Amino acid sequence: MKQIQNPIWLMSSAYDKLNQSELLETAARLGAQGIDLCVFRKDGSREDHTATHLDYDGFTPDDAKRTLEAFNSKGLRLSLGAFENMIGGEESERLKNQNHLLKLIRIAYLLGGDENNAMVGTFVGYNHELGNQIDGFQKNLDEYKKVFGPIVDYAESLGVTIVYENCPMEGWRSSRFTSTFNNLPGVLAARKLMYALVPSKAHGEIYDPSHDIWQNTDPVEVIEEMDISRLKRVHVKTTRMLSSKGRIEWGGMYPMQHVNEELAKLAGVSIPQSDWDRHHYTAMLPGFGGTDDMDWNSFVEVLHDRGFSGPFEIENEAKNSKDTQNMAAISQGAQACINFLSPLLWKLGENGYEYTDQKELKTVKREDIPVMTMDQLR
Repeated sequence: MKQIQNPIWLMSSAYDKLNQSELLETAARLGAQGIDLCVFRKDGSREDHTATHLDYDGFTPDDAKRTLEAFNSKGLRLSLGAFENMIGGEESERLKNQNHLLKLIRIAYLLGGDENNAMVGTFVGYNHELGNQIDGFQKNLDEYKKVFGPIVDYAESLGVTIVYENCPMEGWRSSRFTSTFNNLPGVLAARKLMYALVPSKAHGEIYDPSHDIWQNTDPVEVIEEMDISRLKRVHVKTTRMLSSKGRIEWGGMYPMQHVNEELAKLAGVSIPQSDWDRHHYTAMLPGFGGTDDMDWNSFVEVLHDRGFSGPFEIENEAKNSKDTQNMAAISQGAQACINFLSPLLWKLGENGYEYTDQKELKTVKREDIPVMTMDQLR
């Protein structure tokens, strides 16, 4: 195994009740090396993730300077992102999401972009009007190229990298819909196709192994098959598969389906209790509250063998941590994760396992540029 140290970051989605200053204080106290700032639209339609830890309207070079100084004062690195449907859903919301992404790319540029490893995370989403047609998946790929081709070009011109998360967003639509595939990069094949359509190196991925586990796919094999140069971040979250009655009835390959409740009761058949209750699993944090179905030793080994040295980002969606809405339990989960991962990712020194490669963010001087919109790109 190659001797690689990976920093451990927090994703700020679990800390939506904290302001930016409180968030930085918490991350430093827990021993994290960075924060992936969630910067969701304040007028967005999502209810499950609403954290906005950066004032994105009217962001100036002076705001960038203050932000870099604040992070450096706590010894932290940063990225940012907002995860919305960019190619599907209601058309006016879609356009707002695209324009918001362009705002974040501009902000990342002002924060140093690739010079500071300050990337912009996003979903792609899925267009079901196209997807329900013949060759619907190909039509979604074509729509992706149409939308993201100019966005990636814009990011590349500013020295900024965009990264896509691989969550299929299985509960993003009502359980009354048959399919649970709601985000194009939810499978490795799609991501490979996306890079073939838009070859620029200014986009890559955040890989979350928990999503592949409930899709009955081995994350180690995914890492072996991917273009490792595209991998920029790894989400720390895992999955425990449930041996439920619903899984026996509906199988592990397809989502549990919604049918008439009276009919289901008469037949004694399980149906979803919520839009997210469809694939018989629970999200967990490694090392916190029990065992899971992830081989972290093999996963880290293959990442190091392939030369991945980027951040491991703790995305806390665990029922016994984030879902409690108890800040102490949320921080306990993050601390347990850091303790769990440190022997796998850090060097052993006098003070135990420590990350020793931390570097300050560069205080860049960037000229201000106007906010860009999609109609100006095309």
